[in-house]
Amino acid sequence: MFRRNRADREFREAQRAGQAVLAMHTELPLPDCPSPRAAPAPAAPESTVVPDFLPADFRAPSRQDVSGFMMRWDLPLVIDGEVHQCHCGAYRNWIVFNMRDDSVWLRCEAGHEAKESRLDTAWYNRNSGPVDHFHPTLDEGLRHLGH
Repeated sequence: MFRRNRADREFREAQRAGQAVLAMHTELPLPDCPSPRAAPAPAAPESTVVPDFLPADFRAPSRQDVSGFMMRWDLPLVIDGEVHQCHCGAYRNWIVFNMRDDSVWLRCEAGHEAKESRLDTAWYNRNSGPVDHFHPTLDEGLRHLGH
């Protein structure tokens, strides 16, 4: 009980001290500030401005710069409680594409591709890892992923 009263008292004292500091600065002009008509401070010597961003060679492409992203999905793909299966019978070892228009496409090992409307970019982002390579063509990307 006494500990709580002491804590409440200390809190109220801190609030009063903070309000007193704020009240000191309500007067205009502030006591320590020079008036706006004071002479301007001497200009600092000119220095070289270095940009804050990386050169173009070191920057990763943005989402608008690439046609899409792809990842391997080796396990059976379960969508809405069902194992997704291609019309050829394949149900694992998918390549999942996330295109620039936020559509998700699936490709089986046999090369059949189909748009999957039940998956979206949010699902892809939750399940994909970081981007490790950028490929100039689809064939090079598929080769990199083992298809």
